[in-house]
Amino acid sequence: MNLPYQFLIALRYLKSKKKRRGLSFSVLISICGVAVGVMALVVVLSVMSGFHEDLQKKILGVNSHVIVLNYKGFIENYQEISAKLKSEQNIVSDSPFVMGQVMVSYGKKAHGVFLRGIEPSLEAKTTEVLKYLKEPPIEDLNTQRELPWIIIGRELSFILGVLPGDVVNVISPVGEIGPLGMLPKARPFRVVAIFEVGMFEYDTNLVLTDLRAAQTFFNISKGVTGISLRLDDIYKASEVRDKISKKLTFPFYAKDWTQMNRNLFAALKLEKFAMFIILTLIILVASFNIVSTLMMNVMEKQKEIAILKSIGATNRSIMLIFILQGLVIGIIGTTFGIIGGYALGSLIDSYEIIKLPADVYYLSKLPVKMKMLDFIIVATSAIFISFISTIYPSYQASRLQPVELLRYE
Repeated sequence: MNLPYQFLIALRYLKSKKKRRGLSFSVLISICGVAVGVMALVVVLSVMSGFHEDLQKKILGVNSHVIVLNYKGFIENYQEISAKLKSEQNIVSDSPFVMGQVMVSYGKKAHGVFLRGIEPSLEAKTTEVLKYLKEPPIEDLNTQRELPWIIIGRELSFILGVLPGDVVNVISPVGEIGPLGMLPKARPFRVVAIFEVGMFEYDTNLVLTDLRAAQTFFNISKGVTGISLRLDDIYKASEVRDKISKKLTFPFYAKDWTQMNRNLFAALKLEKFAMFIILTLIILVASFNIVSTLMMNVMEKQKEIAILKSIGATNRSIMLIFILQGLVIGIIGTTFGIIGGYALGSLIDSYEIIKLPADVYYLSKLPVKMKMLDFIIVATSAIFISFISTIYPSYQASRLQPVELLRYE
């Protein structure tokens, strides 16, 4: 296969003038600039994708895909509502829950949390929160006992200094009416297990207990706060939500996981786009090296350009030579950048080199998720910027007049 002469000349112009040397120093600098920019962009986008996926996985592990609520604040006939929902497509399972804000105290320490009452057998089919238990509960969750059971997060256990088997007090600010008016309600609960989601928000601010114990504590008789639904496809949550809202009508309504976490995921999406724009500037700066390299080549190769034109090379061919030269620099730099970015991302993911403060970033380690689409977008952008940077030097080379250049030779 015979390559076009323009390509062969472009490759030759990339080499150093000195014998037995490889690429010229200016070409190597240009390639390194593009490679560093591409590598940085690939790693950052992979980290942002990892943040998004890891947060989504943990949020959906603790929470359901869709919840059904009532504007009154609780649902009395939740068994009837559950029966109606079973006929809906895409719904795999459902479970009732009771949710309220309380304070958990142990000794002289206390912390505000959300108390969620669940039916363990149904909750296990709807969410994965019980899979995060560090070890099996010290008591059977399905048997009656003197004190109701409670499961707390790992971070909360550190804050309170609580271990499985200890008894904590759960205090509700909306309590009981006494001789002196409204008094806080306090009940003892026995800690039977500790869970660790790996997300500081849940490990600190969520506790689980038996559904009937929560109903008694919040004085809602046999009612529940809402019904959790698990779907066969999380991305059909908005569609299922709309169907449920229409079917149950007022005062019932449904919320899906995208609504409940809209601000968080919207912020992550915007941040990823912003980082893409900012780090693309690194590649743009590297493209100036390509421009300067090509301009120096044009100045050095004026005699060769004049000879090529005198033997029949057209302006378009001269322009193509330098465009190909810049594209080769861009493609080589992009290739090394993609390889380096993949290697660095794999290293960070495998060895957890970077640790994060969980109370700030919600996560304890730097997550990495390398997506083919991100790699394609970065590579395409880098090569496109490299191509744009070749246009002006190539155009200047094509305008050189051989008569003027060879007049004094």
